[in-house]
Amino acid sequence: MGGPGEPPEGTPEGVPGGAEDEYRSVVFDESFVRAARLQEYSALERLTDHTPAVRRRPPMRRGLSRQALLLVLLIIVAFGTAIYMGVRHPYQSAQAQRPVEPLRMTVVPLAPQGKVPGAADPAYLYAHSPAAQFSVGAEGVPLPTVRRTAHFSDSQVVAALTIAKEYIVASSLYPEVLTGGRTDPVRALLDAGQLDQFDQSFDRPAADGRHAATGWLVRFDPARVELAGREIRVQGSLQAAETDSSTLEVGADHTFVYALKPAGSGAHAPSSLFTVRRELQFRFTPDDLRLHQVQILVSYTQAGPLSCAGDSARQFEPLLAGQTAKAGSPPGTDPYATDTAAAVCGSLALSAEPTVG
Repeated sequence: MGGPGEPPEGTPEGVPGGAEDEYRSVVFDESFVRAARLQEYSALERLTDHTPAVRRRPPMRRGLSRQALLLVLLIIVAFGTAIYMGVRHPYQSAQAQRPVEPLRMTVVPLAPQGKVPGAADPAYLYAHSPAAQFSVGAEGVPLPTVRRTAHFSDSQVVAALTIAKEYIVASSLYPEVLTGGRTDPVRALLDAGQLDQFDQSFDRPAADGRHAATGWLVRFDPARVELAGREIRVQGSLQAAETDSSTLEVGADHTFVYALKPAGSGAHAPSSLFTVRRELQFRFTPDDLRLHQVQILVSYTQAGPLSCAGDSARQFEPLLAGQTAKAGSPPGTDPYATDTAAAVCGSLALSAEPTVG
């Protein structure tokens, strides 16, 4: 019979004081069950005498498994291979690795046949010369119609033509280059492979077909002449063509006409015209286009009025208004020296000079 106040059949399960209270201390939560390392034996093993019903699993191995280690090793090998292939790409063309060729240059002084014409007004000289219809400054170096090639896109062709124009403008039209003695605006556009030759041409200029400063740019002797105004007349053209799958070449042919007067002579001193025709052949590789630089293969320059006996390798020494060419011939040429260029000189045609009264 139940105790006082208890139901006849005892306290029902599920209420305080019921049967659950007796086992409440041994109830396992879900996290405990998941973490337990228990494994049942088979029925046959449980029938064996003195064999416990369960056995403890061996502890799990710490660290990476063999498969994980193999995967990490494969990733390291693949990453190293990618870096190696990026540094030494097996498909680089021989053209891209070809050394940069030195610039081959020719400078031809043109001697006048009489006195150099002059006038106080440079505009008058221009108007009575073949340069009357020439454009002024960089407008005389227009870009041609652009067409893509087999291996170079429209944008790459435009880039090549633009860099070539920048070189022509910097080396032929910048006053600080023409009479100021600066070279950095031109040097900054050259491929690194030609910088040594460029520097030697200004440190030790020589008429050897390789190291004439005037083969790279137009330069006047500032002790003798100055620009009679910043208006320089220009006319010429640019053309681009692909030579192979990794080389684009640009040909340039421009004539520049400068109005000059004696240095420090004042505003009313007579001026004269000095004409320079420059034919340049540029080469571009994809790396040159990416780095905004250029290689120059050939430079052919005709300039006058000059004396044939003068040294036109370092800088031009123009004959000014009223002057005549000095007697003498260009420096001698040694036919046995195969690494030197022939010394040449020409006559400036009367039709190339302004007609003044």
